[in-house]
Amino acid sequence: MSPNKSRAHVMISGRVQGVFFRAETQDMAQRLGLSGWVRNTRDRQVEAVFEGNNDAVGKMVQWCKKGPPAARVDHVDVDYSDYTGEFDSFSVRYR
Repeated sequence: MSPNKSRAHVMISGRVQGVFFRAETQDMAQRLGLSGWVRNTRDRQVEAVFEGNNDAVGKMVQWCKKGPPAARVDHVDVDYSDYTGEFDSFSVRYR
């Protein structure tokens, strides 16, 4: 556990599949130096886990509230928790 690092689990709803949300999320997370993953869910949401510096995690969550240009984000549910360090990189998951 680190005082300047955190973890955010997000569920994003709206028009978020078929609009390059996962690829754009991966790109932004990598630019911010975050680790974790992003995936589509069966109920047409996007789910992601971000770990890293508190400021970068906060910026990523804010980005998710808008998403890529073709997306329409209706709601973002965020659950913050302690940093675990379980991820080496940021990846797109396919289920």
